[in-house]
Order: sequence, then C-alpha cells, then structure tokens
Amino acid sequence: MENPHFNINRRRFMKGATALTLLSQFGAYGMDLIYRDKPWKVALIGTGWYGTMDLWRLIQVAPVEVKALCDVDRRMLEAAAAELARRQPAAKPARLYKDYRKLLAENELDIVLIATPDHWHALTAIEAIKSGCNVYLQKPISVDVLEGEAILATARKYGKTVQIGTQRRSTPHLQDAKEKIVDAGLLGKIGHVELCCYYHMRANGNPPVQEVPEFLDYEMWTGPAPLRPYDGLPHKRWWRTFMEYGNGIMGDMCVHMLDTVRWLLDLEWPNRISSEGGIYVQKEGKSTISDTQSAVFEYDDFNCVWQHRSWGTPADPEYPWSFKIYGEKGTLAGSTMQWDFYPQGDGPRLHEDVLYEREKYPEDVNEADIELNAVPATRRHMLNFLAAIEAGTLPFSDIKQGHISSASCILANLSMKLGGRPLTYDSASRNIAGDPEAQALLKRAYREGWQHPYETL
Repeated sequence: MENPHFNINRRRFMKGATALTLLSQFGAYGMDLIYRDKPWKVALIGTGWYGTMDLWRLIQVAPVEVKALCDVDRRMLEAAAAELARRQPAAKPARLYKDYRKLLAENELDIVLIATPDHWHALTAIEAIKSGCNVYLQKPISVDVLEGEAILATARKYGKTVQIGTQRRSTPHLQDAKEKIVDAGLLGKIGHVELCCYYHMRANGNPPVQEVPEFLDYEMWTGPAPLRPYDGLPHKRWWRTFMEYGNGIMGDMCVHMLDTVRWLLDLEWPNRISSEGGIYVQKEGKSTISDTQSAVFEYDDFNCVWQHRSWGTPADPEYPWSFKIYGEKGTLAGSTMQWDFYPQGDGPRLHEDVLYEREKYPEDVNEADIELNAVPATRRHMLNFLAAIEAGTLPFSDIKQGHISSASCILANLSMKLGGRPLTYDSASRNIAGDPEAQALLKRAYREGWQHPYETL
C-alpha cells in the first residue's frame, strides 16, 4: 500500500526534488536511506499502548507489510489487528500469535518491534536478532545489567541493527538545543547536571487476588520473572510498580533524561554510581518501587544528579521531568516539551517549544492515548533506524548507548539496595571490582523453565 507521506521513487537514492521534500519533513534523518522496491516485513511483539504507537509511526514513514502481531492478551492482540486493518485496508491481515518464538520461527522478517514489559526485553530481542531480524527495542533494554550485555553481544555477533526507543536523540527541539547551545559553546565549561522526575506516576493500590481471565495467558506474561498472585491486568501499567518486572521510576524516566544528557555532552559510562531512597511516603499499597530516590552519576569534570518523587510538588513546575545543564556561561533546561537557555550576565534568554505535526499527520489527533509531543521524534527515530539498516551504520540510539543508559539506572537501583554505597562497573570485564555482593546482583535469577541469556554467551 502506497504511503501518502512517502510517495517517492524507491528504486534510486534520494536526489533532486525528492530529497528536498523529505528533508523538509525530517531534516537530515533520511539522508543515507535507500528506498526499496518492496516493503519492510515487520512484526510487533507487545501490542499494548507503546507498541502500537511505535508501529503506527513506522507505517506513517515507510512502506511496511505487517506480517505478524504477538501478545499474551487475546483481547489486546485482536484490538491491534483490527486497528491495523483499518490503517492498511488493502493489506493482507497479519498473523496473530501468543508465543513470540512461534512468530519468529514461522515468518521471514526484516524488522521486529518490541514493546513488552521490561522483564521480557532481553529474551525477545535476542531471539529476534538470532532469527535474522533488526530490532526496535523499547527502553530500558533490560532488568539486570548482564541481560543488557547479552543483547549487545548478540547484536554485534549477528551484525544486526538495534535501535532503542530513547527517542530524545531524535526530538527536533532538543536537536536544536544541541546545535544552538551545547555545540555552539554557549554553556562554557560545564560543572553540574541535574535530572529529575516529579510525576505522580507510581501505582500503589491494593487490589484483591482474582481469577485469571480466559483471554490472558498469565504464565506466559510472567515468563522468566517471579509469578505474583494475579490481582488484575498487569499490563495496564500495574507491572511498572513492581521491581519484579522493571526498574521503577529510575528505569522508566531517568533512563530518558540520563541518555539525553549523555548524548548532548558526549558522555559514555559514568565513573561511579551511587543512590539512596526508598518508600518514604506512599506506604499503603502493594508497590515495591521507590517513591523517593536520588542518584549521582559521576563523570570526570562534573556529576549528573537525579531526583524523583512520586508525591508532593515539583522543584520547578515548568520542568517537572527534565534535565538542567549548568555551565559557567549559562544554564540549559530541557524537557520533552521545551528548552530554555539562561545566560550568565548579559545576553538574550533563548527558548524553543516542542514540534507538533498535527497538520501533516491528522490521524494522530484521534489516536487513543497518543503522546502527541513524542510522535514527531518517534517518526524521525524510525527513519534513522531504517537508514542505519540500509547503510550498515549505527543508529542514533544504538544498542550500546541504550545499554549504557539502562545499566547505569540499574546500577543506581543496586546501590540503593546496598545502602547507598558507590558502584564502579567495568563494562570490558563485566565486573564490579572488589564488591562480590554487588557483582552477584548483576544477574537476576530466572524462574524455573527459563534460562538467563548471559549464561549462553
């Protein structure tokens, strides 16, 4: 089916008016993308909120044949299939699966999108790569550090492109901030970075234990993670409140802001990571993730300091989920919605708002639960992913970068668990030297019947 936003000759490199048209929409993101004379063969594993948002964005910017969809919730799977049929009425219906392994075995695919809960990321990504697919994987890439190492090692071994859904690197207004403020030297010498999230996003109820509904395979949903008593649909964000399945607000929200600052300032692994926090206020429910947490990511010349609270008021109401980079010449504050540059002394304050694309993509406006501020970045992230596949280059959010950001947040959680003591992780040896207790926590135990992927490297 011809995509109205990509009505171009796919048998040639972009040139002339075609290049100008594409670049006017997406900047330089598609510069090295070769357009094929056949669609990308795609599957989605995890057909919930963000999985379908990712798939609809890919369909908007490239010729796509969706071969298969996979989910352990039959109702959610069927809803995604119905919406896909509405969006691509002339296309052959996608095959529907409950088990990702069967999907991968029975379909020849170019790309797999993965948007499962975090505890499934490693196994699904590694199996997809081994089956010959390029992967678009949601963040954080793993629940433990060595899962991330296993995904990275597998991607490199099989030569597959893996783009992580840390799409701030493809966010238009933040790319402008990098060019106009950071790279232009307006900050001067940088001495401190602050990161934060003050959203009240910690589910903390006390639902009763219930019968598992017939449309949900709860055993398969749980997979390698601990099997909690069933107390309601876990994938309606309920799973995010349990450390059994993810990395709390640290892994959900800090990973984005830490990754953004690492990209803006060209940072790799922190030298040392420490964290303190716990459940200080919201003690009444079942949640096992922290409601209050601070962390310090130490670099050579400055520290990146994180703070989250899922209660109370934000320190800066204009920037409740954000980063602030402090330089001798000024300060850059940024978020998914805007950025501001505050110069030291004389000089103009600079500001830019998020880019919306309602006019170009009117279907966005009626999409249920869509993050309108995020989808322009996701479209560009998808284009960059496709360009990297074709050119054999690393995408903006390559698996290595996704691993560094994810693992750094995981290590912060481990530090908090160990009473706040600093941890230094050596990625070359995959070791925390001199701390056997912390070293043992780099790999979590899998439930009986599942094998941790690091054990098979």
